[in-house]
Amino acid sequence: MALSFLDREHTVAGPGYSRWLIPPAALAIHLCIGQAYATSVYKNALVAHFDTSLTAIGVIFSIAIVMLGLSAAVMGTWVERAGPRAAMFTAACFWGAGFLIASLGVATTQLWLVYLGYGFFGGIGLGIGYISPVSTLIKWFPDRPGLATGMAIMGFGGGALIASPLSRQLMALYDPDYDASVASSVASGDAVAKLFLTLGVVYFVVMMFGVFNVKVPAPGWRPAGFDPAKLEAKPLVTSANVSASNAIKTPQFWLLWTVLFCNVTAGIGILEQASPMIQDFFREGGESSVAVTAATAFVGLLSLFNMAGRFVWSSTSDFLGRKPTYVMYLGVGMILYVLLAVAGHSATAVFVLLAGIIISFYGGGFATVPAYLRDLFGTYQVGAIHGRLLTAWSAAGVAGPLIINGFLDARGKPGELEYADYRAALFTMVGVLAIGFVANLLIRPVAERFHESADHTDAFAEAATSTSPSGRR
Repeated sequence: MALSFLDREHTVAGPGYSRWLIPPAALAIHLCIGQAYATSVYKNALVAHFDTSLTAIGVIFSIAIVMLGLSAAVMGTWVERAGPRAAMFTAACFWGAGFLIASLGVATTQLWLVYLGYGFFGGIGLGIGYISPVSTLIKWFPDRPGLATGMAIMGFGGGALIASPLSRQLMALYDPDYDASVASSVASGDAVAKLFLTLGVVYFVVMMFGVFNVKVPAPGWRPAGFDPAKLEAKPLVTSANVSASNAIKTPQFWLLWTVLFCNVTAGIGILEQASPMIQDFFREGGESSVAVTAATAFVGLLSLFNMAGRFVWSSTSDFLGRKPTYVMYLGVGMILYVLLAVAGHSATAVFVLLAGIIISFYGGGFATVPAYLRDLFGTYQVGAIHGRLLTAWSAAGVAGPLIINGFLDARGKPGELEYADYRAALFTMVGVLAIGFVANLLIRPVAERFHESADHTDAFAEAATSTSPSGRR
């Protein structure tokens, strides 16, 4: 059949295949779906085009993040069974289609189509695309799972670095009256519709590069010189396997869910208010003329910290261990939030450095958690377990902005706030991180009663790479 190349048995790597070809395939997916962090580029244009509020336009992103968590949780087991190529192809179809439907919604001034397209269908593409390469990377890099997942998930954090300037230039191309270098300039709805159409096609093509190049290792494959006994001698690292259905019955899963929720909620606390905080910072210093420019540059700098943290801290966790790495994310994060609240306004460099490190921990938390799951639950259905865990992201995506905006709404109107008005929200994030810190300390090895038998996992691996008489599973 035409799509038989997507079957898992057709993606098994032959002898001599280099595992270093897999991260670029995964990166192709994550760089594309990382565009979700660049929605602010055309937010004002959509507000003007639909003659609505920022809140109404912000719902688009909220729907996408909620669907990310739900689709990753619901489809995680299918992703494991179908294999990375079929999953990545499905993600490309949903992600590309989401932009095309959103383009139609903008062109016809139907906001509900943008919700349906970018929010619902795009969100499904986000969820499946986010988890599709994770299990495969961990299987190819059993000796360095943190490095492997960090390389790919780094792309999600860095996707906005490509999408933001690309989107601005495309809108300037489609709307001669739009000036990408002027922060107050707003593109026309027609330009945004054409932008979405272009991105839908371009992202689908780039993601297909990953689809055609991803492969899974043959059963029993190991990297040269790798000794599993050394890995399993580390604390919390198991040689057993736990199914996705059993994993959610363990306290370890829910403790780690809490850890991720707290780390993400605190990170969103900075991301949500990064631009207005730096603008208020400069206004207080009598430099209102550079406030908007500084805010734009600062948000871009945070994207670099976000991207770098995903690779650097996740790779470091291979040496430190996953639990001590999260002690750093959460424990040091609490200290940094306190310093940001009491001393962040003392100097620009202090503010930028503190916020940057906090965001690097936010990104590192995302990239390290798949390896943490592998340590606790094994490789059997780690992608499916990861999908279920990402519901913590969806919950944090709702809780973080609610907490921050709730405090700020009580203090005054945007553009009229002072730096001191942010302190209550920042100290609240210290408490959120403290909850995650305690949850991480409570994590212990998973009890043997949740482990799968070796015969069961071997049968699953054999079935995944077998071919039915029809040529499909």
